[in-house]
Amino acid sequence: MTPEQVAEVKQVMVHGPLLLVFLVLVILFIVYSTSKWKLHPFLALLFSAYGFAFLAGMPFKYIGTVIASGFGNLMTNIGLVIVFGTIIGTIIEKSGAALRMADSILRIVGEKRSALAMSIIGYVTSIPVFCDSGFVILSPLNKALAKRAGIPLATMAVALSTGLYATHTLVPPTPGPIAAAGNVGADLGLVIIVGLIVAIPAALVGLWWANRIGKNIIIEGTENQMSYDELKKQYKKLPNVWLSFAPIVVPIVLIALSSVVSFTKYTGFGSAFIGFLGTPVNALMVGVLLSFFLLPNLSEETLNGWVGKGLLDSANILLITGAGGSLGAVLSNSPISDYIKTLATGNVAGIGAIILLFVISALLKTAQGSSTVALVTTSSMMAPMLPQLGITTPLQLALAVMAIGAGAMTVSHVNDSYFWVVSQFSGMKVTDAYKAQTMGTLLEGLATIITTIILFALFA
Repeated sequence: MTPEQVAEVKQVMVHGPLLLVFLVLVILFIVYSTSKWKLHPFLALLFSAYGFAFLAGMPFKYIGTVIASGFGNLMTNIGLVIVFGTIIGTIIEKSGAALRMADSILRIVGEKRSALAMSIIGYVTSIPVFCDSGFVILSPLNKALAKRAGIPLATMAVALSTGLYATHTLVPPTPGPIAAAGNVGADLGLVIIVGLIVAIPAALVGLWWANRIGKNIIIEGTENQMSYDELKKQYKKLPNVWLSFAPIVVPIVLIALSSVVSFTKYTGFGSAFIGFLGTPVNALMVGVLLSFFLLPNLSEETLNGWVGKGLLDSANILLITGAGGSLGAVLSNSPISDYIKTLATGNVAGIGAIILLFVISALLKTAQGSSTVALVTTSSMMAPMLPQLGITTPLQLALAVMAIGAGAMTVSHVNDSYFWVVSQFSGMKVTDAYKAQTMGTLLEGLATIITTIILFALFA
């Protein structure tokens, strides 16, 4: 819509505190419909967009246009990035590159520090690969190392799960953080850099909890686990270590370099080319091309089947993300941002806003289970209000994504598929998984928001 049309729409819509009531109703609907009715988040977000538009009195002739444009604009910004990221993750999973990365990290860290190795492996693997898939891929390795090093399997399982979880909610090109960065308008390169930093304390807290709780949990049936050497023999030939890391590391480096060039306003030799390669969609395309070197052969199974699986995996995320963009567009074209501006005192703006983002995301995560849904929903819903809450600079926006990601960690329990992946693939009883996984993700979330608040206070 044109600025004149937006002004016209806002003029006739509801104003004042009633808008906040409608917003709370929308949040409650999303939580209840996805957790109790098991409504797909795509529909929950779209119904919420229509519901808020009707309740707030948006003129009928504009509602469809606003919702469609919100969906389309978000797809324009990050749609291909999400698709490319899932293709890379699928190829890394199926080619054995994840095992090769694990093997190389283990050689550096050492067998006696296998729990630390699994935490690092999880931290790296989950940057492009969903944490659920990452745990499944690495679970045989985890069990083999536990047996070989004489470390309790519960310790290894929690170290791996929390290492995976740290980057899953904080570091692009995982789809959730990409969507959140796109929704709030944050610089993706800066989000990657900040995310990699903020995820370190989260992973370390998870590792500490793994070592503390793991020795108190006994997992039965571990004596017949496959050995480390037997696991490696399942693959005819593992990919080269450099090629295994390249599809993850190269796009991150390119995006980060582009952000540095932009931040320093460097215009000298190569700046335009760096800017081209560092554009997220171009950087991820480079990652896709590099991932092709991991294919064991060029066949219909790999070029069509593996890539096709990546496309299917991305479809669900694209729909949820687009629906979140629709809700965000409805909110941004309503007077709610203007009203929040009148309420945004020093107690609410700045660090208060960071805490608010964390709380909303944590409530959504705990209620409906999906970290990605919590990231997408919170970012799309709160993006129009961030300027009024004092979140405007590139670093502040990146830290806002971290706050939302911290909430999206808090907590993993029985309504989260990841909880069941960790408990079932490690062999933990449900009661033990609550002690280990749920408590571990709570500590991770708290560590992440504390780190984010400290960074905001010092640098933002």
